Amino acid sequence: MDLTLPMTPPESQDAPSRPLWQDGWYRYARAQPSPNFGPRPSDARIDLIVIHSISLPPGEFGNGNIQRLFTNQLDWEAHPYFQDIRGLQVSSHFFIARTGALWQFVSCTDRAWHAGESHYRGRSNCNDDSIGIELEGLEGGTFEASQYETLTGLCASLLQAYPIEHIAGHEHIAPGRKQDPGAGFDWPLLQNSLSSPARYFPDIM
Repeated sequence: MDLTLPMTPPESQDAPSRPLWQDGWYRYARAQPSPNFGPRPSDARIDLIVIHSISLPPGEFGNGNIQRLFTNQLDWEAHPYFQDIRGLQVSSHFFIARTGALWQFVSCTDRAWHAGESHYRGRSNCNDDSIGIELEGLEGGTFEASQYETLTGLCASLLQAYPIEHIAGHEHIAPGRKQDPGAGFDWPLLQNSLSSPARYFPDIM
C-alpha cells in the first residue's frame, strides 16, 4: 500500500475546473473507499464534526494499519493487540496522519461508523448526522502542527459545505465510554485557527 501523500496536494492544470466537493468527496483527500458505511436518515442535518484519535497498535504511527482497519484489510494475526479488536468493522470519513496527509474513506453524504453509542446537542446516534475525523495519535497525547494545519483546512471547507454548528471530541459525545482525542488536543488552537464562535465547541475552554 502506497502511503505517501503530500499534506496539501499541488493544484494540477485542470484543478480550477474541479469542484472542491463532489458527491461528498473532498478534492484534497486521498480517496480510499471503505465498505463500512450506510445511508443517513432522510431528515439528517449534518451539523456536527467529531474529532477522534487513533493508532494501531496504540502508540505506533505511520504503518498503514488505520487504513487497513477502515477497509477491512487488517491482518488480525500481525500483532497481539489486534486480537482485542478482531472482526471490528468501523470507518471514519477522514483520517489525518502525523505528517498531515489526509485520507477519506466515506463520502460525507453517507453515514460512517465512527461514533458508536453517543448523544450530543440533544440528539442520540451521532453517526446519523456527523462527520468523523480521526487524527493519528495516542489518546491523551499531543498532535503535530502539520495535523492541526490539515485539520483546520478540512474543517474550514466542511463549514462552507455543510450546516456545521458543533465541533466536539469523541469524549464529549460518548462521555465515560471514550476519552479521545483527550487532554493533549489543543481546542483553543483549533477555534482560533477557524475564527469560529465558542458556541461551536465543547464547554471546556
